[in-house]
Amino acid sequence: MKLNNLSLNIHRSFAIACVFIGLASGCSYASHDTSATASGSKNNDGVEVAQTPAQKVSVGLPDFSEIAAQQGPAVVNISVSGSVKSGIQSFPGFSESDPNDPFYEFFRRFQVPAPQGSQPTHGLGSGFIISADGVILTNAHVVADADEVIVKLTDKREFKAKVVGADKPSDVAVLKIDAKDLPFVKIGDPKKSSVGEWVIAIGSPFGFENSVTAGIISAKSRSLPDEGYVPFLQTDVAINPGNSGGPLFNMNGEVIGINSQIYTRSGGYQGLSFAIPIDVAMKSEAQLIDHGKVNRGRLGVLIQEVNQDLATSFGLEKPVGALVSSVEKGGPAEHAGIESGDVILKFNGKEILHSSDLPPLVAEVSPGSEASLEIWHKKRSKTISMKIGEMNAAAATVEPESTNKGKLGLALRPLTPEERANTGLSKEEGLVVEGIAEGPAAQAGIRPGDIILSVNGEKVATVEKLRSLVEKAGKRLAFHVMRGEMKIFIAIKVE
Repeated sequence: MKLNNLSLNIHRSFAIACVFIGLASGCSYASHDTSATASGSKNNDGVEVAQTPAQKVSVGLPDFSEIAAQQGPAVVNISVSGSVKSGIQSFPGFSESDPNDPFYEFFRRFQVPAPQGSQPTHGLGSGFIISADGVILTNAHVVADADEVIVKLTDKREFKAKVVGADKPSDVAVLKIDAKDLPFVKIGDPKKSSVGEWVIAIGSPFGFENSVTAGIISAKSRSLPDEGYVPFLQTDVAINPGNSGGPLFNMNGEVIGINSQIYTRSGGYQGLSFAIPIDVAMKSEAQLIDHGKVNRGRLGVLIQEVNQDLATSFGLEKPVGALVSSVEKGGPAEHAGIESGDVILKFNGKEILHSSDLPPLVAEVSPGSEASLEIWHKKRSKTISMKIGEMNAAAATVEPESTNKGKLGLALRPLTPEERANTGLSKEEGLVVEGIAEGPAAQAGIRPGDIILSVNGEKVATVEKLRSLVEKAGKRLAFHVMRGEMKIFIAIKVE
């Protein structure tokens, strides 16, 4: 990931590393009163009275050594290996190569066949054992695209781990190793934790195993960009690349979070770290073990924050809740009577203070179940009941492999039956753009939310067919796109 030194970026703490921080367990602060002297002071009778010197006030830091000793053996080091496609192609077709590659000019000038295939990749992360039979929690991004996952214990034993499941939205992955009678952590309740409480992280920053750092909880229920389903714990614990997936302990030695991200512009720790609350992680863990995936509920609305001006215009006493900016046609919310301009104040009895409070609450409700919502509708409060829908499955990424065509950089998925009915499209057409990276499609103006209807006149409804059409096409593609109620053509030039 590129760093921009003019703006802060969120970076996954995943690579190789370590920082040692010494915490003094006996630091004290002394207060000295220089006004108390041997001369003392006089009372009402003129008799001099000796004054007692001010007492020193000591404030000691907590001792983390017992927690580190007891819980450290349940923390593991995770090393992963995989492969990525080589940036250099055989000639002709070297144009797909990266001009910054040191061998680019050599292969271009002398037309020597360049090495093909994949380049090996390696990485390190952390994790922790949650049961004696070898079930381990870590971050999904730690084991993403890994061909092999090796777990190393503090007693130097190593095991090849099976990835039971990984959930990208919550960034939780479950691993299993073939072992018995292993030490395991105690699971705590992050809801009982408070801002200002001491917390401890154990992990493998920069590859230095079982390193301990400490700090306090800075904030709770933080919402981060593109991470709307996790109410993160914000801490000032030193977290660096390699700490990802490691546990965050409270002072009772209980895990209350999984260290996941840092907020930085240097690539390293700068005082802002974020952990996935362990209750959120354990819900994902249970579903991954039972079903291999995580099912989440959805309302079918787009929401935004309520500021003071909006609150005043809608007749609210204070800026709270989640303002519904649009309602999905034919979705669960529309069926329940929710309209654009409504403000969701409570979900299943829980107050919505900020718009970011709503998505995690909805996500944890089983699809198909009933939910109660208190909404602010036309300057009046009312309670409604609605049936929760199911969140769409993960998108598939389109990456054509032709040596004479560039990648489109699109993440696509087929239309759901509900979406197809709402748009009136036939079964032969319709791919939703879920995400877009740098590439020809982005440069041409394709946007997330666009629905691709056809490529060069041929209708597409599956990722496989689009990939096939792109492979067979020339350097120019004509995409017929549905954007909202409008249909347009967009020309894409593929180098």
